[in-house]
Amino acid sequence: MARTLCARGLSNRGFSNRCLGGRTLVHRLRSDRGSASLEFITAGLILLVPLVYLVLAMSVLQGGALAVEGAARQAARVYVRAPSAAVAAERAQRAVDFALADYGLPAGDAQVTIDCAAARGGCLTRRAVVTVTVRLRVSLPLVPDVLGLTGTASVPLQSSSTQTVSRFWQAGAAP
Repeated sequence: MARTLCARGLSNRGFSNRCLGGRTLVHRLRSDRGSASLEFITAGLILLVPLVYLVLAMSVLQGGALAVEGAARQAARVYVRAPSAAVAAERAQRAVDFALADYGLPAGDAQVTIDCAAARGGCLTRRAVVTVTVRLRVSLPLVPDVLGLTGTASVPLQSSSTQTVSRFWQAGAAP
């Protein structure tokens, strides 16, 4: 008789606390049965979302590092091959702009410094050493431009390249 009442969910004291072959309702609620997929989805999202953002941020930073390094190298190369100092500075700035635009970075934000180590006569003399340094701040991806976080949510990148002016260089001669 207790089995029949339990099957209907009733006993002589109201609702039965036993059903499905003698298991109590409390035991069924404490059971882990069926929760593995929910735990997998929750743990997967908690671990996957930061991992995807980390990969995205690292790829943006790597692209910025490659852009800054390429810009400094090309600017130094074109500087030492220019016929005059004025033309050299213009070509170096154009090389930096072109290299950064190649990677989709704003060229106007870059700071270009040209330093010379020449015995005498300026930067463009035979065997003079020219160092070009390019600095740029690369913003982290998916950071909103609210509250002015662009300055703090960016990473400064810097690269330098050194080239030597050819011993065959002549003023005013185009390469």
